[in-house]
Amino acid sequence: MAVNVGDSIPDVNLATMGGSGPEQVSTEDLFKGKKVVAFALPGAFTPTCSAKHLPGFVANADAIKAKGVDSIICLSVNDVFVMDAWGKDQNVGDKVAMIADGSGALANALGLELDLTERGLGVRSRRYSMIVDDGVVSLLNLEDGGAFEVSSAEKILEQL
Repeated sequence: MAVNVGDSIPDVNLATMGGSGPEQVSTEDLFKGKKVVAFALPGAFTPTCSAKHLPGFVANADAIKAKGVDSIICLSVNDVFVMDAWGKDQNVGDKVAMIADGSGALANALGLELDLTERGLGVRSRRYSMIVDDGVVSLLNLEDGGAFEVSSAEKILEQL
């Protein structure tokens, strides 16, 4: 069953690139006591994700944070090295935290897995954006299939 508005973010461990290499980070560390805009996408370096989804959040980061958001988090079922390289390729800087859900633990716990095994991509995350207030989902924009219609940075900015 997929996560809904009012549900708490499950406690799982993810990864980010720190100054000395990969670092484990828990969802509690990412979401507790904060207002967070999180978005997930099927894969780093993929066409829609690289051309539209991530760049929209980078371009609108200052406006989103000006609405009282503490952090913006990009989630993908990729390893931490891929997420780090993708963030550098996209000139993310400190505007968006690039968080690796390498084994799909969060996608699974949220019920938002996307099985792309037949296309050679394995199990990934569905595309979505959400607002999380102190660990509780207060808004969820979940895409159908391969669509990119409701999870953009521009849409979240309207909803804040």
